[in-house]
Amino acid sequence: MTQKTQCLYGLKGGCHQFIKNLPKINRLMKKEKINCEKARNLCLLKVLAKLGHFPKKESEKEAWFLSPFRSETQASFKVSKSRNRWYDHGKGVGGNVIDLVSEIFNSSVQEVLEFLNDNLSFFSFQQQPIFMEEENSIRIIKVKEIMHLALIQYLRSRRIPITIARRYCKEVWYQHNKKQYFAIGLQNRLYGWELRNKFCKNSSSPKAYTHFNTSKKQLTVVEGMFDLLALVTLGTSLLNDSDIIVLNSLSFLEKIEKHLHNYTSVHLYLDNDTAGKKATDYLMNAYSHITDKSNVYKKYKDLNDFLIDGKRI
Repeated sequence: MTQKTQCLYGLKGGCHQFIKNLPKINRLMKKEKINCEKARNLCLLKVLAKLGHFPKKESEKEAWFLSPFRSETQASFKVSKSRNRWYDHGKGVGGNVIDLVSEIFNSSVQEVLEFLNDNLSFFSFQQQPIFMEEENSIRIIKVKEIMHLALIQYLRSRRIPITIARRYCKEVWYQHNKKQYFAIGLQNRLYGWELRNKFCKNSSSPKAYTHFNTSKKQLTVVEGMFDLLALVTLGTSLLNDSDIIVLNSLSFLEKIEKHLHNYTSVHLYLDNDTAGKKATDYLMNAYSHITDKSNVYKKYKDLNDFLIDGKRI
């Protein structure tokens, strides 16, 4: 230790000198906080990987992902490697790292900076290697009852009781590029998984809709995993006499039509956005035994938003 360092830390001047220099020591030891300029230059691919999103295909100049904003089967979310910017063709919006994290978490710029600062060493921007599509596939490691505290806390934040989540979902551990992740998983009819945790919205192949078929006369159709869990939470008895289809993506709308003829009544609980309303209108015009139930949560985007706001059916 140099003489200058000894003086700074008060080792030569005793405890009194150390206490006197403490504010200066704290300033030197405190990690520098990230600002907006630095955040905008963080590596988008690394940020997306940290959030559990991986490319479906890559080239030297760009990478394509399934959108982190919705369920889909065709990658419509593009990242330009040279510009370090993203564009979502489904939403028609794009931007930098701050815009991305803010959009995913619906958070303020300050909250985004706090999240990025906690993971700064992971996110440094540099040219990324090119991976073949099969190297980026998700491999399921294990499936178990939901036990992890982080997942239980996530469910609580969305007002879903753990007993209800365990009825329909599992704790799924998966691997990507030799790194392990865990999430709440809903299995689809082809044994793929919809995967959700606080930081990611992902899925494993094959992608498909989920059908809880117990040969009831009524069918309930919802868009996603948390729509199902929210509906059960809002009124458990609603589903006692109903089969359930979770679309997992509106792109499977046509594929579920073959099931609609098997029921005397069908209740729709789709999102109150443009895509959800369009899908509802299509089914309502095509089938006379379908009822649109979205008026129950008409001031909210979906059932889970309705539940989080403390409403009850």
